[in-house]
Amino acid sequence: MSAQLAETLLLPPRRCQQLGSSPSPGVQVTIVSKTAPQGTNGRRVPHYHLNEAAVSHARRLIDAHQYVLESVWGDAQPGTEDENHFLETHTWDAYGSWHLGLTEGATDETKARYAFVYGDLRRVHRMGLIACQYRAAEWRHKEIELAAHELLQHLDSVRA
Repeated sequence: MSAQLAETLLLPPRRCQQLGSSPSPGVQVTIVSKTAPQGTNGRRVPHYHLNEAAVSHARRLIDAHQYVLESVWGDAQPGTEDENHFLETHTWDAYGSWHLGLTEGATDETKARYAFVYGDLRRVHRMGLIACQYRAAEWRHKEIELAAHELLQHLDSVRA
């Protein structure tokens, strides 16, 4: 029998709207995970592998100057509608190329397979890379943390 993790989060108004809830700040949502491995801080967290295809894709976009330097990531991050529209016209591989993490044990060609989105499905967002690095560091996903950091450094050097 696997242990369960229940975590209560406060969602920003935009995310509440995407989930069909009122846009009132401070809406609480409980997330339950049944199969996550034990984290070093006592919580159970999923395990992710680095998505090398996403790292290459991000690097190509940065080299082609397809990036946004200043954004409010909570507003720019793709929501459910954005992702569904993207998947109507693109492959799962193309969708996956926007995520630095691959969820261990998740079924291929499902949204659950992909984590750590770094762009708006058109351009790399500097704040998206910072968010990926922060979240990966917070949950001790070192490979993803370092990849996000390296991409951020590359972006900063290209724009200089």
